[in-house]
Amino acid sequence: MDDTFEITREEGETKGRYSTVVDGHEAEMTYSRAGATTIIIDHTGVPDALRGRGVGQALVRRGVEDARAEKRKIVPLCPFAKAQIARHPEWQDVLGG
Repeated sequence: MDDTFEITREEGETKGRYSTVVDGHEAEMTYSRAGATTIIIDHTGVPDALRGRGVGQALVRRGVEDARAEKRKIVPLCPFAKAQIARHPEWQDVLGG
């Protein structure tokens, strides 16, 4: 499994997005900002062509790493992100709410 995807992050006043393009297909994870110290992951979308390659997991991992570095907490409303964080005890320090 290749987990070295080039992930781009965009963040505005209230929303943010992580994305990566692999073999011409774009995968994304979106979030909303809830105050200065919390983000709510609301959607992870991975095209069928990329399923099983760890793309979604890589997006969640990057979100966790950024939250940790920025002293933010994550509320994973997205079922995929919630399941990924539940599977990785080492990521759970960033859970909030």
